[in-house]
Amino acid sequence: MKHERCPWCLGFEEYQKYHDLEWGMPCRDDQKLFEFLVLESAQAGLSWATILKRREGYRRAFANFNPALVAQFDEAEIKTLMSNKEIIRNRLKIESAINNARVFVKLQKEYGTFADFLWRYVNDKPITNKWKSMSEVPSKTELSDKLAKDFKKIGFRFLGSTILYSYLQAMGLVNDHLVSCYRHKEIK
Repeated sequence: MKHERCPWCLGFEEYQKYHDLEWGMPCRDDQKLFEFLVLESAQAGLSWATILKRREGYRRAFANFNPALVAQFDEAEIKTLMSNKEIIRNRLKIESAINNARVFVKLQKEYGTFADFLWRYVNDKPITNKWKSMSEVPSKTELSDKLAKDFKKIGFRFLGSTILYSYLQAMGLVNDHLVSCYRHKEIK
């Protein structure tokens, strides 16, 4: 049986696999939530396909996305990361990932888990949209604007409203699968 998918994922097999198995699935796992903060921030100005193809390189470079370990990275690690061809070698993005790991760990200590902190923004329940076409799907919303403002105030960097809306979609706080996509109903 052939499933209809969101059209954005039809570029290559890895994209479809990501769409089918991960994108939009409600996530409460702190390590995965941190992984996607790093990846979404790295994606700024690039295509998601570019980052997805480098995901394993990021996993190796960023301590398997362990925020407590990344929070300890120093200038020596930054230099190593700047020469790592498996990731996007942008100093600002690399420094932001390390800074964001430190903020992430601080929030874990304060709230028990980062997930507990983040999911409060949607009252612990995913927002399910009913978009019929990709042109209806926004690139940012009032929620992502608020999140970006709050994140900046808390100390996160390189995480604006558009990046954070993409993050909310990926982590399943927002279900933006098109209604025609078989995943929309499965996640609902």
